[in-house]
Amino acid sequence: MFLTSLCAIILALFQISAVTALRFEVPALLQPTSQCVREFVSDGQLVVVTINTDGQSGDGQILSVKISGADGSEYRRKDNVVGSFKVAFTAKSSSSFDICFENKIQPGFRSNGRDLKRQIELDVEAGAAARDWNAIQAAEKLKPAEVELRKTDEMIDDIASELEYLVRREERLRDTNESTNRRVRNFGILIIVVLLSVGMYQIRYMRNYFRSKHIL
Repeated sequence: MFLTSLCAIILALFQISAVTALRFEVPALLQPTSQCVREFVSDGQLVVVTINTDGQSGDGQILSVKISGADGSEYRRKDNVVGSFKVAFTAKSSSSFDICFENKIQPGFRSNGRDLKRQIELDVEAGAAARDWNAIQAAEKLKPAEVELRKTDEMIDDIASELEYLVRREERLRDTNESTNRRVRNFGILIIVVLLSVGMYQIRYMRNYFRSKHIL
């Protein structure tokens, strides 16, 4: 009973972190600016991005979608997106990626004072949650219980990989902090030595000056 509850909690937490659903509007402009959504994925993780939009071709709006990595690499780009649009790719590294939308008014289109905009529904699935388990079940002839066990196992592996990455990142940050502290300490010691040296030089210089003037 306890193990079942624990697995349910782990699955719930993983699904919250692995699946992101957003709904928002993108207004159509003559010179549109990008509206971006940023997500984080692990190295080698499968990512499925599903975009659902309203509107239709010829309604005076040209919606463009661009999915790119933090390093500038482009996973997918599509212009004049209408209806449903799905993209699947494998993350090249443990980093963030951006999903950017631009909605441009079609040249020569008359809106008659109406505010043109597109409704966007964005779903992002990563890791085990992004896999097509129905196809896997049919291909490998798995029972429903076997599918759930395999899904749970892969989700736990994804969580473990995420935790390992967080540990490595924390170690890098700790090393960076320690290196910065050493540099600040050494710089502080250098400043103190320089100030003491300058002070002693000034004292010696003033003593010699006063002696040369027969003041001392």
